[in-house]
Amino acid sequence: MTLNRDNWPIAAAMLQFPAVGADSIRTQDADGEAWADVFDQVADAGFDRVELNDNWLRVGDLSAPRLDELAEAGRQGGVELSSVCIVRSSVLDPVTGEDNLAYSHRTLDAAARLGAGVVSVGFHRPLTAEQRERLWFWTAQGEIDAPDDPENWQRAVDRITDLGRHAASLGIELTLEMYEDTYLGTAESSVRLVTEVGLDNVGLNPDVGNLVRLHRPIDDWRETLAATLPHANYWHVKNYYRDEDPVTGTYTAIPAPLELGLINYRHAVRDAVALGFRGMFVCEHYGGDGLGVSAQNHDYLRRVLPRADRSVSGPGRSRAADASAVQGRALGQELVS
Repeated sequence: MTLNRDNWPIAAAMLQFPAVGADSIRTQDADGEAWADVFDQVADAGFDRVELNDNWLRVGDLSAPRLDELAEAGRQGGVELSSVCIVRSSVLDPVTGEDNLAYSHRTLDAAARLGAGVVSVGFHRPLTAEQRERLWFWTAQGEIDAPDDPENWQRAVDRITDLGRHAASLGIELTLEMYEDTYLGTAESSVRLVTEVGLDNVGLNPDVGNLVRLHRPIDDWRETLAATLPHANYWHVKNYYRDEDPVTGTYTAIPAPLELGLINYRHAVRDAVALGFRGMFVCEHYGGDGLGVSAQNHDYLRRVLPRADRSVSGPGRSRAADASAVQGRALGQELVS
């Protein structure tokens, strides 16, 4: 199989949709017809697949008959239920970590029943009260994973390894979403974690958009991607306008279309493909018509991915691929060019 701009998998994230409908019925309790209606909107925007985000619908808490109803709704709506994203259910949460681990295992089983090939997890925890009050939640400080706690780090490795092995038994890729102030909050920590887990089906979701939106000093996004893309197997893509004034200590960021924000996705996608990335892109956007902006981003990705006459073979190399070749490409310079 070869991949190019015509057939590369690009999904819509369901975070653009509320968890409670206009009829005050939770998505979790809605019937298949209501689900199919949402999927029809996604298909009408130009997408043929979706990522089921559990802020919208917790598939790990659905019964088998309800999962079958969801799968049928996807068929009726004309989209493939290609992946599942678990958010704010960290397996390291000091209060709910063990429950979240059990929920993550249930979600893997649910994803397999739905035919989804990827499950994304992370260590970010529920929004704080202050974050929930802000227009943009990332302008307030969230929870922080203990940075110098070897026991907690090992717990992270062990629990992700546990999930990764379960995912492998189901034929599912597990991907780890980068997010600030967690063990997936920097390139160095993320690469160390996925390397220590050491499973072929476990990779990184280099969601650098989560990092460039912070209203504080940040690492250079080009350096972050240069380090993490060789380990990537799935990619949440979104962009932000960003302004910095170190003299006054002012840092601001607001959502932007992929083509217009700080991150140069034309170069980033080019280099990811050159490194062997063959994973799915997932279009996310906060604010306004999130689905409409995601549709624009979908079309932009189609333009920057390889043309048919430059198709690449898939799947890509193992994330444990030749590290010397990666270093030899002078990635930092490559992403700046």
